[in-house]
Amino acid sequence: MALAHHGVLFLDELPEFQPRVLESLRQPMETGEAVVARVNYHVTYPARFQLVAAMNPCKCGYAGQPGHVCRSGPRCAADYQARISGPLLDRMDIQIELAAVKPSDLALPPPKEASEDVAKRVLIARQIQLNRFASLGKPDLRTNAEADGALLEEISRPDPAGLALLRDAADAMKLSARGYHRVLRVARTLADLDRREEVARIHIAEALSYRQKLSAFVAVA
Repeated sequence: MALAHHGVLFLDELPEFQPRVLESLRQPMETGEAVVARVNYHVTYPARFQLVAAMNPCKCGYAGQPGHVCRSGPRCAADYQARISGPLLDRMDIQIELAAVKPSDLALPPPKEASEDVAKRVLIARQIQLNRFASLGKPDLRTNAEADGALLEEISRPDPAGLALLRDAADAMKLSARGYHRVLRVARTLADLDRREEVARIHIAEALSYRQKLSAFVAVA
């Protein structure tokens, strides 16, 4: 985690890690620091990283795929996904399901928006965030990911339609307080990518769509 400071920590096959390793991610994901405590010393390492994790839907990888039957039965997927604790999953801003790539997909034309164009939009959004935090007297903050709950509520106030949607979704999806703030954080970032000062309903809706209950997913924190 410390080596990934200000970078990306990618964990492939997430449920294959030991539970104590996965649970050790929880506090650094909140505070940006990794603490090692022993009898005679206490050391704190900076660990402000972006976590990207990937996993199969089940141990054999076929659950939910048309034409395939999970070889371990219907509980294979549930048992495999249960290795990821709810509190850890709740700390992940974006949780999306990716369908298996078909051979025919490999022949599709490239996306209309090139990676270079996406990078430019991201840089503009990051500059917007830098300027916002500087104007609020918080130059030590660089991105929305570093803002705490109270500050997020201040800078991410949705429009009336967006607020109504968020309140309804929070009840229907049984979002925790942390999950609520995660949705606000993603919605604020989506608005920044659109160069919009106000968080609109469309941004709330998209942010909510990224908090699915998944069978096969990639998660980003």
